[in-house]
Amino acid sequence: MKIFVTGMPGVGKTTLVLKITEDLKKRGFKVGGMITQEVRERGKRVGFKIKALDTNEEGTLAWVGEGYPRIGKYVVNIEDLNRVGVSAIKRAVQNADVIIIDEIGAMEFKSREFAKAVEEALKSEKPLLATLHRRWVDKFKDKGKLCVLTVGNREKMREEILHELLKILKS
Repeated sequence: MKIFVTGMPGVGKTTLVLKITEDLKKRGFKVGGMITQEVRERGKRVGFKIKALDTNEEGTLAWVGEGYPRIGKYVVNIEDLNRVGVSAIKRAVQNADVIIIDEIGAMEFKSREFAKAVEEALKSEKPLLATLHRRWVDKFKDKGKLCVLTVGNREKMREEILHELLKILKS
């Protein structure tokens, strides 16, 4: 079972994934992979950090500034993405009950290693819960179930996704 969550920026995709991760951990399941979170200064988004769910190791995914490779105003930190994010995905494919990838989008795909790790997760028999940047939906919609998150359906969507994952994990 591969579940992809998409939606507009700020709708709560990462929060949804974190809540489901906690729900699964409380039930004794091993959850691995990575999440990305905004970095804000004085109320303005200035970048993104990346965090491994199993080790809590963090790195910088991207920041506003000069450099390469770029996505819009952000410079992507391939080194931290590979060191923290890709390593976390690979460990999840090997050791976790559920693989989490937050987020799949243009920034992350600046890394060839990230693309390979996503491919490994997709080929794995293990359940995958991933968030998709809205511009990447067409590339992944045929690879699993697509859920479009809105402010109005967040709690319902959380319950449904958790229910589906538990059904698979308990079978």
